[in-house]
Amino acid sequence: MTCPTDGDLLRAFRAGDASAFAALVEAHQAALLRHARALLGAGSLYEDAVQEVFLKLAQSPPEIPVEAAGDPNLERAHLLAWLHRVTRNHCMDTMRAEKRRRRRESDVAAADVAEGGLRSVDERDTRAAVEREIEKLPGDQREVLVLRLLSERSYKEIAEITGKPIGTVGWLVSIGLKALGEGLAPLIGEGSPAARLATEPARATRNAGTAASPRLDVVRGELS
Repeated sequence: MTCPTDGDLLRAFRAGDASAFAALVEAHQAALLRHARALLGAGSLYEDAVQEVFLKLAQSPPEIPVEAAGDPNLERAHLLAWLHRVTRNHCMDTMRAEKRRRRRESDVAAADVAEGGLRSVDERDTRAAVEREIEKLPGDQREVLVLRLLSERSYKEIAEITGKPIGTVGWLVSIGLKALGEGLAPLIGEGSPAARLATEPARATRNAGTAASPRLDVVRGELS
């Protein structure tokens, strides 16, 4: 039996099929949670943001362009681009609101509590180590790496989602990979695949707009 496409599910939902909406949430929730967490950090805010995104999807689902209708890949790409844009916009609004709240409360000491010290990790802790290092990166690098490595978005798609030029996206991926590799080196050994990311950061820029490079696959393997 052929699985319904994103376009099929959107049309079924508009026709009143609640299970179609549930299927859309199941298909895309994990990627949006990763994107929101990259922007807002750990805690309840990023989960709340994704709930708001799906509320907007339920209230005003996007139309699949005529030229994409019937092509599962194009339908999925169109819906994912819409979902990621809405996620990013909502996260930006949330960050602005949080800044205003902290300013009103004069809570200048409110800051995330950093994990103290580095601890030894074995193979079972590799995923946690990589996630911790990603969260230490500046927000713009963290966002593009999550979209590239975990959500497997192309450079063009990331540029559309973030509003950044595709060259800037490639540069952010490149320096983010270098910093990620350097951060992981003392944790999992200089010779490990993740640590070797630091040796060829320029490849990410050269591969802008193409399929994920083997080095990106290595990091996705560390996170799976």
